[in-house]
Amino acid sequence: MANPYVGATSYLNPDYVAEVKAQAAADGGSLGAAEAKVADYPTAIWLDHIAAIAGDGTHRGLRAHLDAAEAQAKSSGSPVLVELVVYDLPGRDCAALASNGELPATAAGLAQYESQYIDPIAAIVGDPAYADLRVAAVIEPDSLPNAVTNQSKPACAAATPYYEQGIEYALDKLHPVPNVYTYLDIAHSAWLGWSSNMGPAAREYVKVVSATKAGYDSVDGFISDTANYTPLREPFLTDPDLTVGGTALKAVNFYQWNPYFDEYGYDNAMYSTLVSAGFPARIGFLIDTSRNGWGGPGRPAALDPTPGNATDYVNANRVDKRPFRGDWCNVDGAGLGARPQVQPYGADSHIIGFVWIKPPGESDGDYPTATHSHGDPHCDPAGTQTDGNGGTYPTGAIPGYDVPAGQWFPAQFQQLVSNAYPAIGSTGGTGDTTPPTAPTGLTVTGTTASSVSLSWSPATDNVGVTGYRVYRGTTLAATVTGTSYTDTGLSAATSYTYTVTAFDAADNVSPASAAVTATTASGGGGGTGSGCRAAYTVASDWGSGFTANVTVTNTGQTPTKSWTVTWTWGGDQKVTNAWNAAYTQTGASVTASAQSYDAVIAPGGNTSFGLQATYSGANPAPTLSCTAS
Repeated sequence: MANPYVGATSYLNPDYVAEVKAQAAADGGSLGAAEAKVADYPTAIWLDHIAAIAGDGTHRGLRAHLDAAEAQAKSSGSPVLVELVVYDLPGRDCAALASNGELPATAAGLAQYESQYIDPIAAIVGDPAYADLRVAAVIEPDSLPNAVTNQSKPACAAATPYYEQGIEYALDKLHPVPNVYTYLDIAHSAWLGWSSNMGPAAREYVKVVSATKAGYDSVDGFISDTANYTPLREPFLTDPDLTVGGTALKAVNFYQWNPYFDEYGYDNAMYSTLVSAGFPARIGFLIDTSRNGWGGPGRPAALDPTPGNATDYVNANRVDKRPFRGDWCNVDGAGLGARPQVQPYGADSHIIGFVWIKPPGESDGDYPTATHSHGDPHCDPAGTQTDGNGGTYPTGAIPGYDVPAGQWFPAQFQQLVSNAYPAIGSTGGTGDTTPPTAPTGLTVTGTTASSVSLSWSPATDNVGVTGYRVYRGTTLAATVTGTSYTDTGLSAATSYTYTVTAFDAADNVSPASAAVTATTASGGGGGTGSGCRAAYTVASDWGSGFTANVTVTNTGQTPTKSWTVTWTWGGDQKVTNAWNAAYTQTGASVTASAQSYDAVIAPGGNTSFGLQATYSGANPAPTLSCTAS
């Protein structure tokens, strides 16, 4: 399906524009001038309760918005795209309180959702008077991920079947409207980034979408980081497996073994996982960058290599300055992120756009006080929350304020503009927008049956090049700081095409280098097997037992039909349980094979399985062998 953002002018919500301009006029000076520029960027219309469809005294309804979009289209002479958030499921936001909805998680609530909420929305956007508009509908943020991670919460367990049926109904009603494009919320890297969450999440989305009348055709794509703060990139933390002081970066408390530190890496991994699970390769991803910029004086400007332990290294170099990655309510220190942009990584990328779905300056929620009877403790600046592993952290909320969800929050807006990255209206310093030059001289320096070695000449940039991204076809193979790279785990006698881009500290990206093609030698696969490689990490170890994760990556150029991973333990380890793979163990030898639902892996994509085992004495990591058909 086509990318609806290409060739379109995005709708500017007049209600939001008025809020921004009023704040800019009140603040005045250089801050007010910067704030006024925010009115030029599109934001989404949140239909977060039934009455929002008709509108009220301060916010226009859906039909009035579409009428205004039609007027904008006539003025601009180009197609206009309107972004809607469909957000009123029965039992909505089951894991929090700030955004609980108006409908109960019951059969009656579902019937009301269908007849009084979805049906009117579908009727309005389907009016032939609006047939020339394009409508991007973000379907129910913060819903289906709860079916994966929050089933221990009674409210989420009770709400899940209504979430599934409600989203199925919404897709069945909205997809048939020819000018409506549907995007399902896929949470963010700090929620579903663990392999134990990502695979099950993909299966949950397959379950719901497969039940619709149009199946996979009912969904145009997915959106991540909706109304969240996870950065688009962590420019100085590019390798989660980097070890500092004997500890991998992904193992520190801030990441808790989650290997995806930012949305770019997460979206690439989620794309591969969803395609492997059955979704078509044409699906597109949007990223909400409205509040994930993390600029301001606290943002690191260059890599600090001096800390001697992994925790200090991460804290010195991460741009995400939340006390805890789970902090989500009016987070202190945040800034506007990348401006809305179509095809930020080019037409071939499945990341089709940066968008501002959450209008910057509108509160995430209030917290309970004598004057605020409904609220969420996660929004209390003096409150705490836990990570599920015994750790307790501040909520990170902006101190001194208690603003209900969706209401204008002046202090937050002022901070977002002040901490914008790149800075609003700036072309230098933290607001640098000049990309590096394209790398030149990309050359193949050697090949084996399972590897290709590359080198290139340094790129140049006005503030210096931070690193390079090596692409195998359209798949990101690695991010490196030097000007050489060896791509390993490849298939023998196979042709691979490579390009390289350079990026700076502001994540301005250069054009791609000229492509080079290399063919691996015939013969053995370097111990990785034909077409796949497997990576093993211990997730937790309590002295007599442990859990481990294995990531299986398709290194070939066609989807796998099946895969098998084998290894021999170096100690007395005994597998007692495994998930997402069928396993057998004979003596020290273990064989793990694909299940029907994770056998297909897209080229360059991956899937994962986990295991639990017992042991005594030492627990050395095994050497894995992977074969694929």
